[in-house]
Amino acid sequence: MHDPLPPLKSRRGGRLGDTVVAHVVDRIVSGGYAVGTSLPTEPQLCEEFGISRTVIRESIKLLEEKGLVRATSGRGTQVLPRTGWNLLDPVVLEAQIRHDSELRVLDDLVEVRAALECEMAARCARVIGPEESAALARQLEFLATCVDDAGRYATEDVVFHEMIMAASGNQLGLAIIHSIHAKARLSGRYNGTPPPGDLAVSLAEHQRIGKAILAKDPDAAATQMRLHIVESWARRRPALHDRRTEPRR
Repeated sequence: MHDPLPPLKSRRGGRLGDTVVAHVVDRIVSGGYAVGTSLPTEPQLCEEFGISRTVIRESIKLLEEKGLVRATSGRGTQVLPRTGWNLLDPVVLEAQIRHDSELRVLDDLVEVRAALECEMAARCARVIGPEESAALARQLEFLATCVDDAGRYATEDVVFHEMIMAASGNQLGLAIIHSIHAKARLSGRYNGTPPPGDLAVSLAEHQRIGKAILAKDPDAAATQMRLHIVESWARRRPALHDRRTEPRR
């Protein structure tokens, strides 16, 4: 099962072309428009969505930029193989998450996030200065006051991680995490249903990360960050029939 895409007329905000793109991306990712086949013609899409050819052509260009299709004169617009899709594109990633019945995309996302953030935690431990150390310590103390408020804790959890990534100086890593993790957090499938007492366990994991960074121990910081990201996903990952409940290693 997957979360349905809202009807076209209910999606407000942004350009109309962007809304059309979201629906076509959804159909491509779900297999409604199979790889190697052609999209409906421009007149057919105009009639379906009730929009002009200009908007359809703009939408096709956006789909090409995302690596999903190629428009060829005389051959129409063909759906390209998945290997060329831009999975860092937020619209493509959102659709992949919604239609991924086995959670493979989210498993991969967690692995990528763990790899990047453990490296940034290690670098942070090496380069963090006195002011950043003090701010990180204060954030840990504040996080501890939020364990009885799941919404507040989630917000401050993100702040804690972003402080570490920013202090590491790895701007590219921070940008990648932002592009994939921010979109994943909007999915109920990624957030899952944490077990009772999960926030206390999570807090202890954050404290171990912070302790390693403040002690300027890069190896411990990397290890604790990876354990936290992988184990927290394992705790909240929706169970699948006869499937593992933790990311692939």
